[in-house]
Amino acid sequence: MINNFIQIDLFDYKSIILSCLIANSLKFNIKLHFKMKKVVLIFAMMVFAAFAVNAQTEQQQAPPPPPENPNAPVITFEKSVHDYGTVKFEGDGKCEFKFTNTGKEPLILTNVRSSCGCTVPSWPREPILPGQSDIIKVEYKTNRVGAINKTITVQSNAKNSTEVLRITGQVVKDAETVTPEKPKALGEK
Repeated sequence: MINNFIQIDLFDYKSIILSCLIANSLKFNIKLHFKMKKVVLIFAMMVFAAFAVNAQTEQQQAPPPPPENPNAPVITFEKSVHDYGTVKFEGDGKCEFKFTNTGKEPLILTNVRSSCGCTVPSWPREPILPGQSDIIKVEYKTNRVGAINKTITVQSNAKNSTEVLRITGQVVKDAETVTPEKPKALGEK
């Protein structure tokens, strides 16, 4: 029985020594791992810096913009903001923005987009000749109660190639009839 105890005791010493050796090798591996991370991080930063410097030099060598066309179309709106005022819930949310081509070449609207899906614009797809007018129709979906403050961005081939239109107002629900509560007696909850 004493022999077994000694063997177990020796076995424990061997396992302790073995675990110490393993722990030391783990420390070495961990230190090596952190050193590799530092090397990789420094290398990545150097590559990023090289690309940043290269991008800046390419940007400086960009060709100058073409000279402005004196005959280019110009889009001129009668109004850039439409105020609905107070609109009833699920009421009429339609409005129009009238514009004129005051330039000397045909005006082409390339894109008209709204700031959210609750505002749907429609615009003419054919060229608008110099001196002619047309309209951009906008429909705001009045199925949400609250303030209206949306933008419509108009892009075209005009000198003023991007114009921003706004719609404002307030959507309110009809006053609902409220049945008054029965007065409660003193001490009643």
